[in-house]
Amino acid sequence: MRVISTPITGSGLTRIGIDSAAQSPWFEPVPRSSEAWKQRAELVKQSLVRQDWLTALAPAFDASGLAAERLQLASASGFAVTAGQQPGLFGGPLYTWWKAFSALALADRLQKETGLPVAPVFWAATDDSDYAEAASTVVSTNGGASRISLPPMEDTGRALAEIPLGDISAQIESLIAATGSSPNRAILDLVRNTYSPNHTIGGAYVELLRSVLEPLGIAVIDAAHPAVRTAAFPVLSMALLKSQQIEDALVARSVELKTQKLSAQVKVVKGRSLVFAIADGERDRVRIKDAHDKATSAKPGELGPNVLLRPIVERSIIPTVAYIGGPAEIAYFAQVTAVADALETVKPVVVPRWSGMVMEPRIERILERYELTAEDFRDPHAVETRLARESLSPQLMKRLQKFRETVEKSVVDLAATKDADIVPPAVIDGLKRNVAHRIDRLERRYTAAVKRDGNEALREAAIARGALFPEGSPQERALNFIPFLARYGDEIISSAMSEITAHTAKL
Repeated sequence: MRVISTPITGSGLTRIGIDSAAQSPWFEPVPRSSEAWKQRAELVKQSLVRQDWLTALAPAFDASGLAAERLQLASASGFAVTAGQQPGLFGGPLYTWWKAFSALALADRLQKETGLPVAPVFWAATDDSDYAEAASTVVSTNGGASRISLPPMEDTGRALAEIPLGDISAQIESLIAATGSSPNRAILDLVRNTYSPNHTIGGAYVELLRSVLEPLGIAVIDAAHPAVRTAAFPVLSMALLKSQQIEDALVARSVELKTQKLSAQVKVVKGRSLVFAIADGERDRVRIKDAHDKATSAKPGELGPNVLLRPIVERSIIPTVAYIGGPAEIAYFAQVTAVADALETVKPVVVPRWSGMVMEPRIERILERYELTAEDFRDPHAVETRLARESLSPQLMKRLQKFRETVEKSVVDLAATKDADIVPPAVIDGLKRNVAHRIDRLERRYTAAVKRDGNEALREAAIARGALFPEGSPQERALNFIPFLARYGDEIISSAMSEITAHTAKL
C-alpha cells in the first residue's frame, strides 16, 4: 500500500487563498516565521472570550490520553491548530481524516518551531443539520464503488447530534464486507459499538473519531455540546447585534469578488443573520429584523453559528492560530474575513489541508497490467472505451482499417476518372468524409457492444475506477476510511503522516 500526495484543486478563489504571493486583501496572511507565529498566537490569546478556555470547554472535549495532555499544556502556555468536518457515516470519507492528520502535522511543526505547546483540535460539527450528506458513504468492492445509505429522512432542521441512528446493522455488515479479510478487526468492533441504536448520528461520529484520533494526540470537540454554545454566546450575541453590518460587509465582498470575475462560495441570504436560534434540537436562522430582540432575550446555549461565523467562533473560544481547510473552505474564508472586519475582531487564518490518494497493491497491479495511471480514470469513459477497443480482435481491426484504405483509394480513383470533375471537388470530399464517419461509427458500435457485454479487462477497470474515482469523484472525497484502516492499521496512518509532514513543511 502506498499513500500518494495529489494537488489540492478548487476554484479560482481557492487558488488565491492558497497562493501566499497573491497577498489578497480577502485572506489573512499566513505567518512566515517562528516569531510571526508566536505573535499570531499572542494576538489570538488576547482576543479569547475566556482565558481559561479549556476549563469552559472540557466537557465538550471529554479528552483522554495524549490528546488531553496536549490540551492541558496548550491551555497553560500554548495555542491550537484546528480542522473540522460535519458528521459522515462511519467517520466519513478520507478527506475528513486527512484534515485531522494535517492539523496534527501542523501542530507538531509549530510546536517544534516556536518551542510552545500546540494542541491539534478537530471540530466535529455535530450541530449541522444536513442529514442527506451525513447519511451515506462509499466503499470500494470487487464490483466497483458501492454506496451504503441510511433510510431517507425529511429535512426538519434538527442537528445531527439529535437524530438517533436506529438499527443500522445491515449497513454495518455492508461496510465490514467491503473490508475483505482484514487483519485489523478491532476497528470493525469499534464501529459496531459506536454505531449502535442508542447513539445519535453526531454522537457515533464523535465517539469513533475520538477512539482513533485521541491516541495520536488529536482532541475532538463536539460542537453541539452545551459547553461550546455557552462559551460562544458572547460572540453569537455580538453577531446578532451587528447583523446588519455583517450583511452589508458580505454584500460588499460579493461585489468585490464579482468585479474580479469570482463568485462568493456561500450565498448571502439577505434579511437573515449568521446566527441560528436553537430550540428542541432544531435550528432556525434569526432574521435581521429580530436580531436585536433575540440578542437580548436569548440564553447561553440557545444560539449557534452558520458556516461563515463558525471560524470566528472557533478562534474566539479556542486559541486557534490557523484553521486547516479544504478547497471549498479556503474559498469561503474570503467571506469570513469580511465578517470578522464587521465584528471588529481578529481575522482567522486558513491553510490548505493535505490532499492524497491511497494506492492499494491490487489496484496498482491493474494499472500496470493495462498501462494505466490513476489520472486516466478522471475521464468518466476514456479508460473503458480504450480497453473495449483494444479487446476487439486483431482480424476485425485489420478489416476495418482495410475498409478505410479501400474507401480512400476508391475516392482517389473516382476523382481521377474522366468527367468526374463535372461536380465540384467538395462533393467528392464530402462523400469521403461521410463514408469515413460511418466506418468510425461502426467501430464505435463494436466497442460499445464489448462494453455492454463486458470482459475481464473491463471488470478490472471497474474495480480500479471504484477505488480511484468512485462515482466520478476523487477517491478522497468519496471513499470511507474505515476499510483502509481495517486492512492496513497503523501503516496507513504513518504513511499518510509521512506525506502530510512534507506538505506541512511547505506551509
